[in-house]
Amino acid sequence: MRFEPNALLAVTTGCALGVLIGSAAIFGEAGQLLKYVLIAVVVTALYVPLNSWMKKRAGQEVRPLIHLESQVSAMWSNMFPAVIALAAFIPVIWMGHDYGLLIVIASVWFAGTVASAIAARKA
Repeated sequence: MRFEPNALLAVTTGCALGVLIGSAAIFGEAGQLLKYVLIAVVVTALYVPLNSWMKKRAGQEVRPLIHLESQVSAMWSNMFPAVIALAAFIPVIWMGHDYGLLIVIASVWFAGTVASAIAARKA
């Protein structure tokens, strides 16, 4: 059984986003968990189709992040979950703030990996 690398990248980035949401909910402002989860779901759900639509309008194609034409693409793609996982330490260091913008940024990165996995599956 062979796993597609773009799908694995999306799963690991999603797990890192979950850790970030948990960290922000525990160490950020009280009672923000539902807001953070909704932000992540809505941003991801909107970014994937809108990005595809905008790329088609611009005459570009949605390409997978990890592809055979570039040997270092897998290495650079690992930055997505690594940076999001490192960002989960920000609420631990600076407690008591609202981290909605951080969740939005991480959700856009996650949505990019989901779009990459969809593009790889279509190819």
